[in-house]
Amino acid sequence: MDYQPVVVRKHARPASTKHNAESRYWRQYKHPVFIKEYAPVTSVHFSPTKPHRYAVTAATRVQVYAPRTQKVTKTISRFKDVARSGSIRGDGKLVVAGDDTGLIQVFDINSRAILRTLDSHKQPVHVTKFSALDQTQVLSCSDDTTVKLWDVPSQAAITTFLDHTDYVRSGQVSTSNPHLILTGSYDATVRLFDSRTGACEMVMGDASGTASTRTTVPVEQVLMFPSGTVALSAAGPILRVWDLVAGGRCTRAMSNHQKTVTSLAFNSDASRVLTGSLDQMVKVYDVSTYRVVHTMRYPAPILCLAISPDETHIAAGMSDGTLSVRRRQPKASEPASQDLFSVAALRSGAFESFLGASIPTLGQGRVREKKKSRPVGDVDELKVESQRKKRLRDYDKLLKGFKYSAALDSVLRKNVPPTTAFSLIQELIHRDGLRTALAGRDDVLLEPILRLLLKHITDPRFGEMVCDVANIVIEMYTPVLGQSPLIDTLFVRLRKKVAAELRFQKELIKAKGALDMLLASAALSVS
Repeated sequence: MDYQPVVVRKHARPASTKHNAESRYWRQYKHPVFIKEYAPVTSVHFSPTKPHRYAVTAATRVQVYAPRTQKVTKTISRFKDVARSGSIRGDGKLVVAGDDTGLIQVFDINSRAILRTLDSHKQPVHVTKFSALDQTQVLSCSDDTTVKLWDVPSQAAITTFLDHTDYVRSGQVSTSNPHLILTGSYDATVRLFDSRTGACEMVMGDASGTASTRTTVPVEQVLMFPSGTVALSAAGPILRVWDLVAGGRCTRAMSNHQKTVTSLAFNSDASRVLTGSLDQMVKVYDVSTYRVVHTMRYPAPILCLAISPDETHIAAGMSDGTLSVRRRQPKASEPASQDLFSVAALRSGAFESFLGASIPTLGQGRVREKKKSRPVGDVDELKVESQRKKRLRDYDKLLKGFKYSAALDSVLRKNVPPTTAFSLIQELIHRDGLRTALAGRDDVLLEPILRLLLKHITDPRFGEMVCDVANIVIEMYTPVLGQSPLIDTLFVRLRKKVAAELRFQKELIKAKGALDMLLASAALSVS
């Protein structure tokens, strides 16, 4: 009779949400670079155009960093007071920033020259942003409770909104309509303004709302979806979702942070929203379900957060003056966004898709595949196929030669999965050869066995077998205990782990009993 190889049993692994596809993607952002500034980093903004340089605002300066080297390429320090909200225009050529004197300045990013000065606010300006659709307009929000939309060429305010009653610390021009402006204020309201009418068209979170939608804490950050139909706001630790089409109705409120949420950011396609908080956490939400799909921990409270348009960098500014930049190496299979008429696109032939047809490869020879021609026989012809014998694995070869101890050693290596190791132990038990495999071992050969038992004693897939093997090992090697400090330590750790597991199981039984009682009383009350 031929030797039958060891059958490796397949166990149902416990479901794990720790390393799902979503988590694996966000874990690719690693190798963080920490850059120390002189003051808290209050703003980070990536340029929408390549190479996606980013502006970092801290103290009385705005620094522009290169994403590849993480080195400062430009420093703009022409501020009389603390600088705020340094933002790069869509074409990557201009930078706008405000300061605590109420002055707004527009700089040339290369020469650092001051091109325009917008001086109308009386108190610190915390928001300065270019309009995404009209690049000659700048939005500003100030502590003097006003929101202004500026025309940069004429240095004049197009519209001034006076509806807020407290500091306005967040705002954004819609990316789908250049006339709509979303703002959040310390008066606990989120407002939608229209620059054509110069009036507030929608108020969210005011005192007239219901208890679930009414906010009593300052609104720290607002963000509008690219479609312009949904808005997000952060007030305290709560993230709220507002349906603008339904008149500003609050559709969701999530409280996953322990402290105030200070920053919101979308990924490139707005399918995920990242929130940074003073609890030193960054959480990633799936916007289809608004569930947290990943969490990142930082060493200090987070004040600002941004993700690059090509999703290769995540930059976070912290209250201790640290700038953290996490990098992800894009895979070769990911489509690279490139200009259709760039030199690289033309050389690669990307223009063919624009022309709507594929140009044949003229002047190129054909390469024939090297395949053996198969003879075609008669339909009724009988063909005898030769079957290749499967090679035996190392532990099967040793088992076939009745070398039980060596077979056990071969599955105790680091790269062997535990299912294989315990399947071989089960085979040894069936052959009544487990004691033979465990006998006559010194401390060097006994150590991997004890480490295997210690690692999997609480695993429900192998727990019963581990207990049986542990009993045999203890029975066989009790007379020699005390001769090796390493083996003694492993036995003590095994005992402590078993005791901890027993305590845990007792607590589970108590909890199960309490739940059974509650469910039984609920069933009786219903009936």
